Amino acid sequence: MSAGAQSPRPEPAPAADADAPESPSLAPAPDEAERWTDRYFVKTKEAVARFGDLNVTYAVFMRRPVVFTPRLMVRWLEEVAAARGVTFDIDLNYPEGEWVGAGEPLMYLSGSFYHLVDLETLYLQKLGAACVAAYNAFTICTDLPDTAFLAMDARHCAGTEMEEMMAYAASVGSAAARRQIGARGFIGNANDATAHYFGRERGLGTMPHALIGYAGSTVRAAEMFVETFPGEDLTVLVDYFGREITDTLEVCNRFPEMAAAGQLGVRLDTHGGRFVEGLDPQQSYAVLERHAPVAVRRYRNDTELRYLTGTGVSAAAIFHMREQLDGAGFDNVKIVASSGFNVDKCRVMADVGAPIDVIGTGSYLPGNWHETYATADIVSYDGEPSVKVGREFLLKRRP
Repeated sequence: MSAGAQSPRPEPAPAADADAPESPSLAPAPDEAERWTDRYFVKTKEAVARFGDLNVTYAVFMRRPVVFTPRLMVRWLEEVAAARGVTFDIDLNYPEGEWVGAGEPLMYLSGSFYHLVDLETLYLQKLGAACVAAYNAFTICTDLPDTAFLAMDARHCAGTEMEEMMAYAASVGSAAARRQIGARGFIGNANDATAHYFGRERGLGTMPHALIGYAGSTVRAAEMFVETFPGEDLTVLVDYFGREITDTLEVCNRFPEMAAAGQLGVRLDTHGGRFVEGLDPQQSYAVLERHAPVAVRRYRNDTELRYLTGTGVSAAAIFHMREQLDGAGFDNVKIVASSGFNVDKCRVMADVGAPIDVIGTGSYLPGNWHETYATADIVSYDGEPSVKVGREFLLKRRP
């Protein structure tokens, strides 16, 4: 199988270079596999060693629709096979980035039972969560095809191995959306180690809240960035002091040339404990009525209404920021939105046409972890079909 910031002026990420250096080998090392797998697989391996090896075929599937992301799993299996001096036949039923229905066999894995049995726990770990994350990334990219996305999931990942899986998943889901409908998709991610999945050498981003606290004011933080990184585009966080509109306009007035040239963006990251400056429930409804007058009447559950008119980075807050920027003559300043942009929130923003240029999100990560469980069942022993009762559907696509 082939391997496949927020930026105020987002461009589509270059195609990933198949020859680009990959991240270090995925854990565990081949000689550590037995220590990290389920104990009953190790005991089965010992029994097979005593009573005789044979060739088996596993079918791998998931119980929900996914976007297929097998590359990291395949890479690890190939590393293990090479270390053990054996060959595994990895038969993928779909190309990378393809939508796959619930219960459909994703792949068939054949080889020595002795050498495969202790790997099941570990290769499934490298498949399921990535497939679901890619599905989520594809969904948000297709819902908002004119918006660019930045993968900001790293801090929400359980270690660097998951960090790599999620960056890979975002790149695959994004590429699928770009192929199918011409979506802008993910233009990059927030760290260097996995930037190659987006065809980049470096992660994207300008400043965290910590720099603004250090600087003492939003304007001073912007000045520090410009002095330290001259010539780079600038996106400023504007919620630190609860003065999103005031601080935005001060930064724009401080750097009018950058604002006019489209080199300046503002990032709304207001937390859910308060409204953006200038808004309250009544004002939020008024803003939405001006831009999407029937929106509220279409929504009935509390979560969707919160996305529209509630605290934090709501649709009303984004429209409000756009009004203030345009009214002050800063129509080329871009809006970057972050904070809780999952599949559902992106769908609501798409429905009302919220004017978002870039979304920074880690919320394409799987929300229901039980949905990420991939399953493998043996479907043949030395070429003879055999599968546990109820899983006969796995035989349908046997090669």
